[in-house]
Amino acid sequence: MSSGSLNWYAVYVKSRHEFVAHRELLRKGLESYLPCVKRLRQWKDRRKFVDFPLFPGYLFVHICDNPETFLSVLKTRGVVSFISLKPGQPATVSPEEITSLKLLIKSGKDFDVHPFLKEGTRIRVKRGPLKGAEGILRKKGDQYMFHVNIDLLGRSVGVKIYADDLEAA
Repeated sequence: MSSGSLNWYAVYVKSRHEFVAHRELLRKGLESYLPCVKRLRQWKDRRKFVDFPLFPGYLFVHICDNPETFLSVLKTRGVVSFISLKPGQPATVSPEEITSLKLLIKSGKDFDVHPFLKEGTRIRVKRGPLKGAEGILRKKGDQYMFHVNIDLLGRSVGVKIYADDLEAA
């Protein structure tokens, strides 16, 4: 690898190509991290624990920040693009976030993946009896509240809801 500092980057991959891209990156000698969870799967004749990507469609690479290395990653089978906040500039992921994620997974504790939503964010309910409803996320104590606002009346109606039932609108 040529000069440049080592950073973590998030990479978007083709649907169901997380493991393929991960193996190919490792084969190229690049450090790749694909966080996985084990889930029990049932077939007609058997049950088995199977690894599933924690973040479907994404994996992380720890590479030098130079154009040659970026191009090498992009030419990897299954890789679509780097996650960027500015076009053409891959965004870095903090090493502390990667370390914490590795520790959380290694701990063996049960956990849930939630969308990163801030209080006051406009949200949509993605499942359950409120599916399709849009409103504002509020927090009341340790509970999330889904609020539907009627601006004209200056009123809102709120209901308790699980964060993993929500997505940004």
